[in-house]
Amino acid sequence: MSQRFRKLFYHLFPSPFAIAVLLTVLVYGLALIFTQRPENAVSSYPTKLLEYWQTGFWELLAFTMQMALILILGHALALTPLFNRLINLLTRYCHTTATAAMIVGLITILLSFFNWGLCLVFGAIFARKVAERSQELGQPLNYPLIGAAGYAGMMCWHGGFSGSAPLTVSGKSHFLVNQIGVIGIEETLLSTMNISTSLCLIVLIPGFLYLLGRLSPHRAFKLKSQSKKSQKLTTEAVGAEKLDHARFPAIGLGLLICFIAFRQAWNTPSGSGLGFIDLNYINFLLFGLGLMMHGSFSNFLTAIQKAIGGASGILIQFPLYAGIMGIMKYSGLGAEISYAFVAISNQTTLPIFTFISAGIVNVFVPSGGGQWAVQGPIVTEAAEALGVSIPKIIMALSYGDQLTNMLQPFWALPLLGITQLKAKDILPYSVLVMMLGMLIFISNLLIF
Repeated sequence: MSQRFRKLFYHLFPSPFAIAVLLTVLVYGLALIFTQRPENAVSSYPTKLLEYWQTGFWELLAFTMQMALILILGHALALTPLFNRLINLLTRYCHTTATAAMIVGLITILLSFFNWGLCLVFGAIFARKVAERSQELGQPLNYPLIGAAGYAGMMCWHGGFSGSAPLTVSGKSHFLVNQIGVIGIEETLLSTMNISTSLCLIVLIPGFLYLLGRLSPHRAFKLKSQSKKSQKLTTEAVGAEKLDHARFPAIGLGLLICFIAFRQAWNTPSGSGLGFIDLNYINFLLFGLGLMMHGSFSNFLTAIQKAIGGASGILIQFPLYAGIMGIMKYSGLGAEISYAFVAISNQTTLPIFTFISAGIVNVFVPSGGGQWAVQGPIVTEAAEALGVSIPKIIMALSYGDQLTNMLQPFWALPLLGITQLKAKDILPYSVLVMMLGMLIFISNLLIF
């Protein structure tokens, strides 16, 4: 089956940027057909939709910065000597495609629950290291499957501590606070349902990757050599230059930032649980840990320079997807999709249909925060009307949002850059992982 998927995707799938452009055209056409022109609109509706697109194009700049920092700082942390030694140690146990896929997938999923940026970059570097070692030893390897295993964490991250929707609603000033109040992560991320779902993902996905490794054929690959030469730092730094290479300032600042972050956690009222954790908090902590573990400003900035390259594809594509979100938001197309599923829902099926609709919308708006802005008001209103747990609905939307990451290559861009793979190489395997994930998510939504 995976071989058929591979051939299909290889011949039919364009570049991720081209996909974003095609999705823009598709959403524009769907909005033109299924939504109505505002009564007070001066311009024609096709022109009005273009205005919606332009408006949305720039609406996620702050969120884009948050997402970019999570990715860049997570990447920089993955480049620290400690993480590099850990990766080299783990690669020694990756003797075959099956064991490599299982180990890479397991570690990536575990890291995803801490931070999606760290998981994505660590998984990419880990997959690359496995391939390099296999190439050095002359061992056969199914490299695209290993790359897909390094991407598997992106189907699990929204159930962890960088999940956009759960962290957003835990803030005191989120846009739905008057409707649903503040919902701490103990009701979402730390709920019995989410813990059960996460354990299933941790056990079943690596096992499935192991099985795929046993069944899939090995294919020849050749990695382009990466220059191991690095710019030689000046050993005779003079004056203020010494500050950049000194250990005390970087470690001291890193410790101070970590102290402030941990102090905030310590001083949080007991009744608030872990509600203090949001995107800014995660970025703040990653910044401090990166400084401390790199040991100097110079080393930290060198890692940041390397990390920025991995984020370039996301940065240039985010406005396109923000434009798509603008069309879906202002034309009402996103609401129409949600309302269509809500209309056929009851108390039992609402979480399932929320999950499915979120998976569909995520193909067009691959942003957890942006998607919550579009669908959040609709699904929470429906949950209140039907007497469904709002935290459960939030997690259902989160599961749907992350599920189709395995189909939507937007977030795979940094991994593709590091591994030198193409989207069409990993998608046949990530789609199979998506199918298993769908069964896990739906089962837990029905049970709990």
